[in-house]
Amino acid sequence: MPNFVFTGNKRGQISFPLGGIGTGSLGLSGTGRLIDWEIFNRPSKGSLNGFSHFAVKAEREGETLDARVLNADLPPPYMGSGGAYGFGPERYLLAGFPHFRDCTFSGTFPFAEIGFQDETFPGALSLRAFNPFIPLNDRDSGIPGAFFELEIHNTGDTALDYTVCLSVANPYAGGKLNRFRAEGGINAITLSSLEPAGLGAGDMSFAVAGEGALSYQEYWYRGSWFDNVGVFWRDFTRAGALKNRSYPADPAARGEDIASLAVSARVGAGERRSFRFILTWNHPDNYNDWNEHEGTRDAGGAFVTWKNYYAVLFKDSFESAAYALKNWDRLEGETRRFRDALFSSNLPEEALDAVSSAIAVLKSPTVWRLEDGTFYGWEGCAANRGSCEGSCTHVWNYAYALPFLFPALERSMREADYAYNLRPDGGMPFRLQLPLGTGRLSFRPCVDGQMGGLIKTYRDWKILGDTEWLRGLWPSVKKSLEFAWSGENRDRWDPGKSGVITGRQHHTLDMELFGPNSWLQGFYLAALKAAAEMAEALGDGDAGQYRAMFEKGKAWSDKNLFNGEYYIQRISLEDRALVGSFEDGPGESALRAYWNDEAGEIKYQYAEGCEIDQVLAQWHANLCGLGEIYDSAQVKSALAAIYAHNFKPSLRCHVNPCRIFGLNDEAGAVICEWPAGVRKPVIPVPYSEECMHGFEYQAAVHMIQAGLEKEGLDIVRGVRGRYDGENRNPWNEMECGSNYARSMASWALLLAYSGFSYDMPRLEIGFNPLRDGKYFWSLDKAWGLFERTGESAVLSVLYGTQTLRRLRLGGCGRRRAALGGQELEFKAEGDTLVFERALELREGSALSVW
Repeated sequence: MPNFVFTGNKRGQISFPLGGIGTGSLGLSGTGRLIDWEIFNRPSKGSLNGFSHFAVKAEREGETLDARVLNADLPPPYMGSGGAYGFGPERYLLAGFPHFRDCTFSGTFPFAEIGFQDETFPGALSLRAFNPFIPLNDRDSGIPGAFFELEIHNTGDTALDYTVCLSVANPYAGGKLNRFRAEGGINAITLSSLEPAGLGAGDMSFAVAGEGALSYQEYWYRGSWFDNVGVFWRDFTRAGALKNRSYPADPAARGEDIASLAVSARVGAGERRSFRFILTWNHPDNYNDWNEHEGTRDAGGAFVTWKNYYAVLFKDSFESAAYALKNWDRLEGETRRFRDALFSSNLPEEALDAVSSAIAVLKSPTVWRLEDGTFYGWEGCAANRGSCEGSCTHVWNYAYALPFLFPALERSMREADYAYNLRPDGGMPFRLQLPLGTGRLSFRPCVDGQMGGLIKTYRDWKILGDTEWLRGLWPSVKKSLEFAWSGENRDRWDPGKSGVITGRQHHTLDMELFGPNSWLQGFYLAALKAAAEMAEALGDGDAGQYRAMFEKGKAWSDKNLFNGEYYIQRISLEDRALVGSFEDGPGESALRAYWNDEAGEIKYQYAEGCEIDQVLAQWHANLCGLGEIYDSAQVKSALAAIYAHNFKPSLRCHVNPCRIFGLNDEAGAVICEWPAGVRKPVIPVPYSEECMHGFEYQAAVHMIQAGLEKEGLDIVRGVRGRYDGENRNPWNEMECGSNYARSMASWALLLAYSGFSYDMPRLEIGFNPLRDGKYFWSLDKAWGLFERTGESAVLSVLYGTQTLRRLRLGGCGRRRAALGGQELEFKAEGDTLVFERALELREGSALSVW
């Protein structure tokens, strides 16, 4: 799998995230270093934690043969950086100590493996790292820790004694407390502070299981200059065990306090031995210091805090370390089962690369879980804080991984949004404010975020199958739809209930469009259609009204927004009065923000440009089972136009005044392009010239759904080619910051190739893959594999239990079916098998059709 193996310069930008969902993470670099310590409730790109590292030594008959840090050569440059420029590499990187000459980094998320190479070291060594990622099991997938397993292969002809040592710096202020603990077969060092109270309170533990000869140092030598690391290396490299050193915790002590935990074992000639280490953390109290508003501080001026969900599950880092070590085999086994199933899917390599790499966002500091377990997401991560707060609805619209891998967490986003963001008039701010219940963002609602909420509610109901869950949300969902024609909607989206949005429309490109356009109109149409189907299921009499508005709006849109090649925005850029009719504030019109007096035209529109999201709503509809939103032939033509105009096989001659996510000879699809002869506004819609990956992925997936596979794969290949390990981190796709949520649009590649469909209120699952092979699938109660081979198909469950009454199949026979060796009775309804009774497919079972 060459896309997943990195050598040489291709390792230089790697930071592989190790952490739980909502816990923060630390990074494993491409050369084995522990970097990006983002475990303190905030991002921390580029950070190190003192001299934290792994080291290994080999001994024979009481003599040290070799000892070295578990790193490969540090990639250049070596001038130093920031304020240390001119001082060489950061000392904490340990490039000045013996280490391995080279390594190979393999990453198939959620597992990373590094094979270290140096002909002078007596043995072969590899490091495997992961954090549990078990779809549907959000608790075990939310352990605040990094799992490391080091395997040593004695390649010599005599037995050797090997020692593996993990050293970790105490990051806390106010009297560093490092204490060894041995309880229940768990040997650990816990790092904490004499002053545990306060916002920065917490602890960290690193531990090994009770196998092998154990030794440790609670403290490295306290000194000045370079004393501590120099003395540690002397201690470690001498033959035999580490000798403990302990100091009283002293608030007045200055400098670093680092602890080491080592395990030793004899490994016979030709034998292999593994050593397991766990590093866990507990920083329970979170708070809002980025957007202070009423409720963020108490009467005394102190920040109001809430607990991270993982701190509700585990009282401290030792408890989570003990749980991780005791359950390691199961946790790793179930994670590996998922990884192997996903990577067995019959997707082109670049598509599988995109699908698997983007889900790393869920293990990054982009993601939090609040005290009650509610899932909360930033858009991404700036270097030292979250980027763009509030589970932003228009960004998370694109993120299709979470609703299938952890659907309960996705539903918690719907529940929080409608509970805390719905205004009395039905409008909804698109950024959830923290702490929960402390008010709403005062900014205007956005069309794609608010209408996307209805589409996602429909999707989540179809994944879950529980109509009572939908009934509980329905009054709020309905109110949010009807805001479109409410007299209290100052942006006048559709005051005449025409089925067409014509007013002022805020959107994910951060400004507003004026006049009808297929991009945001499509969201409205899909929301109307989804609302009609939900209303029918609930016996709501307004279902007919919603459907009639959808049909009317669809007919108008297909006729008036399609220019013969692609869909556009209908606007007269010279219409100053259009902008002037909307208020920007009390007594102030929108002219100041949107009128370009010099050019005599409206700013931030795309007009007749070819915009990458022009048929985005049809992509959503395809994935959610909503059927046709726009005319299918016109949609295919529009997608072909996006490829022809927006996709750049080389960006070398492309003019981009915005943020640069692709350059030189890299390929990418831009947000908007104006074909020859088409007028481009002087100041077009923001970000027009950028390549943003979530947008690129959705267009690519939609092309594949429409039969334009080559075109779609060209775009996917362009994105992943930019994340080659040398120029950018393969597990950190950027947009407004790192670890950007919108990139999880790539999960839809799996849905497109497998032809996966779902309607759990009817207990129905379907597959219509592009070609024979295996495909991973996941819903609310189970996940597994579907395999089609010629005229036969097998649906297997690898985790959980799936109840099924109807099975839709494309491209295979439907004459006989069996479960567990027992042939089943069914009737055929077109391409659907309807079984006599609901089937329960338990873990390990398979339903065969031939």
